Amino acid sequence: MQQTTHHFARRVNDLSESAIFRIGARAKALADEGHDIVRLDAGEPDFNTPQWIIDAAKQALDDGFTRYTEIGGLPQLKEAIQHKLESQNQLHYRLEQIMHTCGAKQGLFNACMSLLGPGDEIVIPTPRWGTYPAIADIAAAKTVNATTRYEDGFVLTPETLDHALSSRTRVLILNSPNNPTGQVYSREELAALGNVLLEYPDVIVLSDDIYEHLRFTNQPYANILNVCPSLKNRTVVINGVSKAYAMTGWRVGFAAGPEDIINEMQKLQGQTNSHTAAVSQVAATAALNGGLDEVTTMSQVFAERARQVAEGLKPVERIKCLPAQGSFYCLPDFSPIIESLPDVDDDRELADWLLDKLGIAMVPGSAFNAPGHMRLSFAASDKTLQKGLDRLQKTFA
Repeated sequence: MQQTTHHFARRVNDLSESAIFRIGARAKALADEGHDIVRLDAGEPDFNTPQWIIDAAKQALDDGFTRYTEIGGLPQLKEAIQHKLESQNQLHYRLEQIMHTCGAKQGLFNACMSLLGPGDEIVIPTPRWGTYPAIADIAAAKTVNATTRYEDGFVLTPETLDHALSSRTRVLILNSPNNPTGQVYSREELAALGNVLLEYPDVIVLSDDIYEHLRFTNQPYANILNVCPSLKNRTVVINGVSKAYAMTGWRVGFAAGPEDIINEMQKLQGQTNSHTAAVSQVAATAALNGGLDEVTTMSQVFAERARQVAEGLKPVERIKCLPAQGSFYCLPDFSPIIESLPDVDDDRELADWLLDKLGIAMVPGSAFNAPGHMRLSFAASDKTLQKGLDRLQKTFA
């Protein structure tokens, strides 16, 4: 049979393979072959969805929630989102300013595809989640990296933001707690950024708050609207139930913002996936209405693991790492380790070396525009974490 050569759209050809999925697939294959693999690459909680949420979903199926819903989401879900934003974040939105999405990722996608076009610029603080620039590429926009530094706690400074913004800037993404650094913006740091943004009235802020409840500082959570409310008419808050409620597979996120932007995002969603499953929407409603007791318990476990990782990396002087303040990641600098290994030239090769030689799966920092680093996920049991830390100490300390 004659081999057919397929020609693909540039928007797909220009996308790179996800390093997260590549390492995950390799780690799974090795584990399936019987190798003892320590998985420190996972981007999801290692807890089960709380039982009361599962029970609500079961009841929803019995009640007939198996059909299409409104594109913006079930009314009871939108009301639960509205209440959550009011009670937990002191942010007030009308229901017309709220929509559900298929995970927070689709919320980001809908917003960027609605706001960005050829020639527009999107400013993204780095290190950053790899999906941000990928979405910008699909939208034919230009990514402007606003580089943060270890010395500044991987937090965007107002000077760096001001330098990155221009008359062509359309969107700024802020993510706190941050993936992959695990750092959290303080109210003072956000206020300083807000003061810069006031000088650029055409810039829309996308506040990615997906790790909101997974933070280990003593300060109450704040996003930029809590400290700079005058930005409300050009900020879209994006969040979801995936991380806080261990509901990654349920695929429910949400967005709240100016009504005209939400309307355009809904228009786009109506022509793509329409909505996530009705039963998932009912489950998310139960989660948001059900309180934060189990969320707080999970966050406390992650806080203890963050401490375990910070202590476990201390004996390895060649690995420099800021202790995580939130999420379930940290971003150790492995540059001296890379320089010491004769067959390893960069963090991508180090990821394969760690997997093949030590049986440790971590994601290379290049996937987050942080070459020389590795993202270490502590969404793993204490035993698994300690096994990985012991292997790193034995090899590099």
